[in-house]
Amino acid sequence: MNKNLWLLAALQGLFLTNNVVFIAINGLVGLSLAPLGWMATLPVMGYVVGGALSTPLVARTQSAWGRKVSFQIGLLVALLSALLCAWAAFDKNFWLLVAATVFAGYYSANGQLYRFAAAELSAVDYREKAVSLVLAGGLAGAVLGPNLASRTRTWFEVPFAGAYLALAVVALVAMAVMTFIRFPPLPPKVDKADAGRPLSVIMRQPIFIVATAAAALSYGVMNLLMAATPLAMQVCGFPFDDAALVLEWHVIGMFAPGFFTGHLIKRFGVLTIMGVGVVLNIVCITIALSGVDLHQFLIALFLLGVGWNFLFTGSTTLSLQAYRPEEKDRAQGAINFFVFATMAVTSFASGALVTTQGWQWLNIGSLFPVALTGLALLWLAWARRTAHNER
Repeated sequence: MNKNLWLLAALQGLFLTNNVVFIAINGLVGLSLAPLGWMATLPVMGYVVGGALSTPLVARTQSAWGRKVSFQIGLLVALLSALLCAWAAFDKNFWLLVAATVFAGYYSANGQLYRFAAAELSAVDYREKAVSLVLAGGLAGAVLGPNLASRTRTWFEVPFAGAYLALAVVALVAMAVMTFIRFPPLPPKVDKADAGRPLSVIMRQPIFIVATAAAALSYGVMNLLMAATPLAMQVCGFPFDDAALVLEWHVIGMFAPGFFTGHLIKRFGVLTIMGVGVVLNIVCITIALSGVDLHQFLIALFLLGVGWNFLFTGSTTLSLQAYRPEEKDRAQGAINFFVFATMAVTSFASGALVTTQGWQWLNIGSLFPVALTGLALLWLAWARRTAHNER
């Protein structure tokens, strides 16, 4: 771990602080302001829709101006969007809140590239561990995010307006940290003939298909259950502090394994570790279906986080084999687009399902994308074995 990677891990932590606070409070603020109950998670959905819409623009800015400038623009958007969310809360304006979270999606689309930047800041043989350890920086968000939301929600008479203002300060801190990171210089411009394969060719590779599907579906399942948890716990009569505790342990589960996931991938292989992630998702859903006590919410969400870590770190590592350096902006943009598109669907579905069908059916429905992920991994393992036997 060099200095740049440590700073990038710190930025990952600040990025996850923003995300966790958004997840913890946007559904509740949305529920208090929305014209209809099923619209409660539209502000959560707005964040990921904004991310999906921003991925092509972020890819262009990264290609034209480099990692650092693009990341700083993203942090400026984080600052402005947090202030807009606070204004919406004070003004009790639901649609301004949704618009502000869509705007914030540009920051999310940038922050999702921190893990790819980690691979570029390390030696080739260390890439798996670098990706894993920078993702582990999100552990700071696991502690800061829920506690920040809990401690700032009563700063003003308007619930959670203080939390949005606190996120503006978090963005300023992240901008300061970013100034100290040195990224590799932009490569010189080359002719179109040397710019790599078309995106359509890259996307047809089995390894790209499975890496993208695993990243999108693992994030989709995690988002489906995580976004609904504060609402489900409120329906079950739990205070916000209990929901914050559950989200804290969920995000710990998401990022604490980052200190060793890279080692596990090196030792056992990427598909094996991703398969363990699928199994952990199934165990999570089984526990969630067994009851609605606090410890069941907490254990289920913790295991959901660990399963996500294995799948998402694995899919990122796997995707590095699917494109060349000159193709990275297009390929990474495409992966993130599918991730955000899946998250957008699950953000809306989480609010609609938990408010109309309940926590049980939400969990049952999440078994379908988990099964698809498992089948995709088995298909790639079979394809690799077949190709090896034919040699």
